[in-house]
Amino acid sequence: KLWIQRGSNLRVPSYGSDENSVHELERKEDELFQKIYREWKGTKAEDKDLTYKVIPKFYFKLPKEDEILPQKLREETRALFLQKRSRQLLDNNELKALWVLLDKHHSKPISGDEQLINYEDFKKVGALAGSKCAPYFTAVVFAKLQQGDPHGRISIMALFNYVMRKVWLHQTRIGLSLYDVTGQGYLRES
Repeated sequence: KLWIQRGSNLRVPSYGSDENSVHELERKEDELFQKIYREWKGTKAEDKDLTYKVIPKFYFKLPKEDEILPQKLREETRALFLQKRSRQLLDNNELKALWVLLDKHHSKPISGDEQLINYEDFKKVGALAGSKCAPYFTAVVFAKLQQGDPHGRISIMALFNYVMRKVWLHQTRIGLSLYDVTGQGYLRES
């Protein structure tokens, strides 16, 4: 009903190819949604209290069972967040490509059967691997994987296993988060 009343005041903007205009349209759409949503919900303390203009609201209580729109909005937001996190993880092809890069850029000399990599080659592989692999190619990770090599190198197998385990850990967390209906960080039996 509110949308029908407001519908006569809305204009459909012409879509340009300019990326700034797309962002501007998204911003205006968000503002319009916020305005309509606030009118639908009624006035709150945020509308009257001036401290909300200085200190942002940091706690949002869970929507009640009879509030369908906020529940759907929360579910959609969580789904988009989890999809974004999933896209940030390395897939099997990217892991294989990482292994090929590590194998190609290992440092000489080979110590027994184990291939080792020094810090310079480690950083080179990190740059070649791309932005998705960047969190796994830091000085902290290199230091964690040190095993007392006299030349300060680390095993490429240990590095690859570290990356795989981290990816699996994040995949498991995302998978478990799908069962967390409320998004509060814990699971309950039904």
